[in-house]
Amino acid sequence: MAVLVMAEVPGQTTAGYDHILAALGDALTSAPGFLMNAGHEMNGSWRTIEVWESKQAADAFFAKHVRPNLPPGLHPKRVYQELHVLVTADGQVYR
Repeated sequence: MAVLVMAEVPGQTTAGYDHILAALGDALTSAPGFLMNAGHEMNGSWRTIEVWESKQAADAFFAKHVRPNLPPGLHPKRVYQELHVLVTADGQVYR
């Protein structure tokens, strides 16, 4: 079942997000189960939204690639939501 992962990252900046995305972008887009990533500034904090085929795939990528590359003091608060359905522009349907 597809899962939405929202991460609130107090202290993150646009430059910091762009740096992490540049460093991990290829690993992210080729990660098993990865479907999409979006990020935006929100009231002096940063929010990342991702969709993965499973919570296990999201957690494995975070543990291997994201956590070791976070600057000291940044601790994302991750929240998961199982999705009833995800329909992509290319016609894929994930349940």
